[in-house]
Amino acid sequence: MDLLEVKHISKTYGSGETAVKALKNVSFSVPKGEFVAIVGESGSGKSTLLNIIGALDTPTSGNVLIDGKDIFTMNDRKMTIFRRRNIGFVFQAFNLIPELTVEQNIIFPALLDYQKPDEKYLEELLTVLNLKERRNRLPSQLSGGQQQRVAIGRALFTRPSLILADEPTGNLDSQNTSEVITLLKETSRKYEQTIVMITHSRSVAQTADRVLRVADGAVTDFGRAQDVQGTSALRRPEWKGDRE
Repeated sequence: MDLLEVKHISKTYGSGETAVKALKNVSFSVPKGEFVAIVGESGSGKSTLLNIIGALDTPTSGNVLIDGKDIFTMNDRKMTIFRRRNIGFVFQAFNLIPELTVEQNIIFPALLDYQKPDEKYLEELLTVLNLKERRNRLPSQLSGGQQQRVAIGRALFTRPSLILADEPTGNLDSQNTSEVITLLKETSRKYEQTIVMITHSRSVAQTADRVLRVADGAVTDFGRAQDVQGTSALRRPEWKGDRE
């Protein structure tokens, strides 16, 4: 069963001669539980695509279905509630609230939704994320890798069906990158969640189940990541990611 369906999505900024076509008739689907990496050079349209999937931006035309629900047929209130309950976000810059502790940052989405935090689930997440001993620390008292673990915990806490990650390892060193990606994959499988992740890193992309490439607003499906390792598919000059 497809958890995510992107159907004929186009996005144009401006009009007339100054119009910029960021996305051009993009269609693809992601089965439940799959981990998909989206690659592409800066300005290719991949961030626009992720923002539209997450209902942070609206398409000029086309549809996005999450778990069978067309998100752009919802009014603003319903979309906000749906996004809060069904989509978890992990950002490159962590986006933690500096005045809140680790524990408070993780449960914050539930509080926004006027829900009583699940204390048992919180304890489970703190254990899985290896943050139990740091639960009362502020973000400023954590390393970059630990902050990203908190961000993952926050994304997982409402048990969303879809996790959207925008360069989640962009501010991390190689060791923390490996740990965060392993953790993201393990937790998503443990809690049966689907991941769509933007990355510039070839090595990170190759850990995914499938790789999509965005170039000039169009999407190419490279297929399974293990099938493109060692081939020219992830070495095209248009993708100016790292050279790992």
